[in-house]
Amino acid sequence: MSAQVDVLSEIFTVSMPVFVMVIVGMVLKRVRLIDDAFIGTSSTLTFKALMPALLFFGIMQADLHTALQPKLIGYFYLATLLTFAVSWLWSLKAVPAAQRGVYVQGAFRGNCGIVSLALATSLYGDYGLSIGGVMAGLVIILFNVLSVIVLAIYSTSYQADLRSVLRDMARNPLILSVLAGLVASLVGLKLPAWLLVSVKYFTSMTLPLALICVGGSMSLASFIDSGRVAFSASLIKVLWSPLLFVALAWAIGFRDKDLGMLLLFLASPTAAASYVMARATGSDAKLAANIIAVSTALSIVTIMGGLFLLQHFAL
Repeated sequence: MSAQVDVLSEIFTVSMPVFVMVIVGMVLKRVRLIDDAFIGTSSTLTFKALMPALLFFGIMQADLHTALQPKLIGYFYLATLLTFAVSWLWSLKAVPAAQRGVYVQGAFRGNCGIVSLALATSLYGDYGLSIGGVMAGLVIILFNVLSVIVLAIYSTSYQADLRSVLRDMARNPLILSVLAGLVASLVGLKLPAWLLVSVKYFTSMTLPLALICVGGSMSLASFIDSGRVAFSASLIKVLWSPLLFVALAWAIGFRDKDLGMLLLFLASPTAAASYVMARATGSDAKLAANIIAVSTALSIVTIMGGLFLLQHFAL
């Protein structure tokens, strides 16, 4: 019993600071110390500057033999594709046609660049940052392509084409920073110590600020008005998909940190970008916001519970 308490205490120590920052964002918004304008500006700063800098310098300084894990990334891609496909098939039976695009996106598109990366860095340090940065950067490509496909099919006012999808991906700061970081690491780019220290100051506010913005963008109304559809999509995202694919990963030989990384990335709550995509395509943005809110709340339990089970069974 004492050993279980120690394991649970360790998991709380590692993971709760991440979720506490989300709660801090909710409280700050509630007491009006931050507002929508602050959240919008901070989100833009995080997406276009802070997060790209964090990913670039983290990968640049990483050992590519460690950061590039084709087997791990390939399995994560496959799990994402299968979650997308199964969610879509289920939606044909259980979800009204007007809500299917948003439902499917909410069920597979995780907040890997913020929540997963923050947890991976907190749990595994530089190892988690380097591998997690590559995983988060590369999966954005898949997230964007699949989201555009399913939203375009069920939207009455949005039509997508291959050129616009490729253009958006080519301009994505996170994708560009990951690719640039890989190139910099391959050529052995070295930067002066003073610049690295300055960059550390700059990027140290990335994850706290991003998590505060996540919390600030949530609302009590979203929880109250979540509904069956939002709850169903959230359960697929943070419970059924990670439960199935982490168990399968263990069965085929994944162990230790790799298994933990898969849990953190598969069980991440629905990405805030899904709300932006829903609005841009004329889909049900209210449902998208509800899914983000519900999945974030549920992920606190599922991620911590999953980490506890992995630790308890020494996996």
